[in-house]
Amino acid sequence: MNKDEMEGKKKNVKGRIKEAVGTVTGNKNLESEGAGERADGAAQEQVGKAKRKVGEAIEDFGKKLKR
Repeated sequence: MNKDEMEGKKKNVKGRIKEAVGTVTGNKNLESEGAGERADGAAQEQVGKAKRKVGEAIEDFGKKLKR
């Protein structure tokens, strides 16, 4: 897991908590802010996963070249 994945997970969880608190308290602003943060976190996590997959593919290609 890389830095983008970790930060994305943190943002996602933080956003989910804000969204839930906003829903329970009826605070639409907090709920909306949480939903946005959750979406940003999910996107960042996906970027991190893509970077990791590219890195792994490059490593595998390098190993095959050495053979």
